[in-house]
Amino acid sequence: MEPGGLLDVLGVAAVVLDARGRIVLWSPQAETVFGYSAAEALGRPAVRLLVAEPHREEVLALFARVMAGEGPWAGVFPVLHRDGRIVPVEFRNTRLEDDEGRPYALGLATDRATVRRVEQDLALSSRLVAHSPIGLAVLDLDLRFVLVNPALERITGLPAAGHLGRSFGQAVPSPDSPTVEQALREVLRSGVPVLSRQVRGPVRERERPQDAAAGPDRPEADGTEPVWSVSLYRLETTGRRVVGVAAAVVDVTEQHRAERAAALARNRLAVIAAASERVGTTLDLDLTARELAQLVVPELADIAAVDVLEDVLTGPRPGAAQGSGPAVFRALAVETAYPTVAREAADPVGTAARYGAERLVTRCARTGRPVLVAHVTNADLPHIARDGTAAGLLREAGVHSYLAVPLRARGLVLGVLDLKRARNAVPFDRDDVLLAMELAARAAVAIDNARWYRHQQRTALALQRHLLPHGPTRLHGLDAAYRYQPASSAVEVGGDWFDAIPLPGDGPGAAGAPGGRTALVVGDVMGSGINAAATMGQVRTAARTLAGLGLAPSVVLTELDRTVAGLDEMATCLYAVYDPEAGTCRIANAGHPPPVLVPADGLPRLLDLPAGAPLGVGGVPFETEEIPFRPGDALVLYTDGLVETRDQDIDVRLDALTALLAGPPRSLEETCDLLLDALREPDAPDDVALLIARARPREGSSGGPHGGPKEGAA
Repeated sequence: MEPGGLLDVLGVAAVVLDARGRIVLWSPQAETVFGYSAAEALGRPAVRLLVAEPHREEVLALFARVMAGEGPWAGVFPVLHRDGRIVPVEFRNTRLEDDEGRPYALGLATDRATVRRVEQDLALSSRLVAHSPIGLAVLDLDLRFVLVNPALERITGLPAAGHLGRSFGQAVPSPDSPTVEQALREVLRSGVPVLSRQVRGPVRERERPQDAAAGPDRPEADGTEPVWSVSLYRLETTGRRVVGVAAAVVDVTEQHRAERAAALARNRLAVIAAASERVGTTLDLDLTARELAQLVVPELADIAAVDVLEDVLTGPRPGAAQGSGPAVFRALAVETAYPTVAREAADPVGTAARYGAERLVTRCARTGRPVLVAHVTNADLPHIARDGTAAGLLREAGVHSYLAVPLRARGLVLGVLDLKRARNAVPFDRDDVLLAMELAARAAVAIDNARWYRHQQRTALALQRHLLPHGPTRLHGLDAAYRYQPASSAVEVGGDWFDAIPLPGDGPGAAGAPGGRTALVVGDVMGSGINAAATMGQVRTAARTLAGLGLAPSVVLTELDRTVAGLDEMATCLYAVYDPEAGTCRIANAGHPPPVLVPADGLPRLLDLPAGAPLGVGGVPFETEEIPFRPGDALVLYTDGLVETRDQDIDVRLDALTALLAGPPRSLEETCDLLLDALREPDAPDDVALLIARARPREGSSGGPHGGPKEGAA
């Protein structure tokens, strides 16, 4: 073993005197303490060399006692230094004998100031270690505890005897013990200290229900986990000899908790802020529910579900959303933070399920209050899951904490936000309840807006469908097919309409009789929603009334212009009258996209008509154009939703329309489907009205220019 360095620090000098008091041995350290070299000191009387005159008698007396065998002497004595100074020296004197029995005096001496400094350092170190609030320990070269102060005993909860002779991992088993032992080895090897590294201490176990749900997705530990700040330093002597490692440990559990609480608070504020941006971005009810579920996972829960009361979806003001008894819920969204069997336990999205009053989700909806089960037991699972199978899946997933909060908006409970934790070992607490309630309240307003919008949209769509033609109308000399396709669910219903009206005639030209004429109308009220649908109904009714008067198309549009202006609305309209006797079609346009004429013996073309001004502008005359319209010819009338898009020029879209109509022969129904499939984009923002009319051959006709249709589209 290597020698210690303390004697080197003290600089102990050794001097041996014979029985006459003469110096016979003189160590190198003696020269440092007294100033004389060995050559100068050996053989000379020590009392004359090292003692000032006033102290010689006392020194001789002490020397005589030691040589007489009366025992050693220790103390501080003023020594005469070679340079003339009087130096206080710490002495230890004792009697020696050689093999012949001759006596000698051994003197061990060191500078008193050095001794006092070392004593002070040791006393200070001892007091600091014993009374420091910081846990301190010394580990030897084998990295086993050799010193532990009381503060470390309190921090680890283990007495000093439980530490001494053991490694860190043996004495303090914790999740981070391997990390600490690796750091100890590195500090011992490199000498580079480790400062303020946070590590987890041993988990302080606490009781939990014996039947608490557990599973592979959930850690078993359920206690308070202390957090320590550990600093490590390599210990070296003044001679740079490594003797071990010192460890300083501070319990920062409360600080860590405060920091974590502050981080959680910041995170909660961030989640609330994100809710304003991410939830309710559209008026789509299902999308809004998904946005809420995606927001809370994984920030707040491992599994989230959004369930809405079924009667909330049936009308604008449901009457049974609160009360008692069972409830019917419709699942709108389910989200999980990771793949888990807990998803299989949730109700499939889009399905409705009836739950009894014993279900926690029902209690939440009926009372309008949150339901918190911080620690879920096996007895709780049947009240959380829809049935026994689902309860088993939740148990397998390790669901250990449950929270349900009501989705309340404008004084009405719309449904429930259902939250579960499995891998997240921290149970829901009151802070989580407050956060979930805040998020649910914000989301509920968006869900209620989407619900109202869905109801209004369905009402407008029902109104519009009611106002449009139902089933085929018997037309003289014409075959007709039509389609109405509303805008995407995220956009309100528009005011598009179409109509095919048999016109009264004089004598043989009466409707239903040979020679009866037909009015073909397509139009688009500007705007959307119920107002646009209602305006469309009024304009359509006015158009049918005016058509019955047998007026020219331009006159009909003029009267409709006055009607629409009186409603303070605007609309586009195309009005055509087919006369099978004359083989013509008279058309007037009020700002509407041009129709397409598909001749029986030619290529489709857009009709070049005076565009006219939209209805409701007022003061702008309309013109009637007459075109030949013979058997086999077809006329395609449509609204702008068929051809207008944001990313393509209108001329490109119109060319695509005419190209489709130039294809191989199809029935009118097939042509309608072709145009909608090819030109209608998914999630189109505008609705479409489409009307295609084809002139039938006159009875007794053999085809040709005035006979049946030849091969061609439409």
